[in-house]
Amino acid sequence: MSETVPIRDATIADIPFLADSNAAMALETEQKSLDRGVLERGVAALFERPQRGFYLVAECAGEPVGCLLVTYEWSDWRNGDWWWLQSVYIVPGARRGGVFRALHAEVDRRARLDPGVVGLRLYVERDNRRAQQAYMALDMDETPYRLFEREFGPSERRF
Repeated sequence: MSETVPIRDATIADIPFLADSNAAMALETEQKSLDRGVLERGVAALFERPQRGFYLVAECAGEPVGCLLVTYEWSDWRNGDWWWLQSVYIVPGARRGGVFRALHAEVDRRARLDPGVVGLRLYVERDNRRAQQAYMALDMDETPYRLFEREFGPSERRF
């Protein structure tokens, strides 16, 4: 992989790659098989409502090799948005080649140009030491917070 990894905004044409990446990441990191239809609709929904965030795609020789999603979280404490890095995936053959570093650098650059952005955040699996080391190498710090959730099953959601 060359030192310069081209990064671009994802488009609707990238939905299959983004869905494949999300499915692979969920299986690899959490041993979860995602419903392909739900996943594709979820990826497409971001393009329908860009106020939710944006996807970036990294390329090598014109082929997508990595991606990430940025979503926004309003902070009333800081009167600005945190940008959350999510759905980070690098295809196995492109790992350790600067792809995530290039994606992160582009997010950081864009965030610093926007006076409404107060910082970057992400979450990582507790046991994913390699990813944690990569994030620390990019001057990201572990927070004192723990993440809690209550996921709603399909029967509990309002459609």
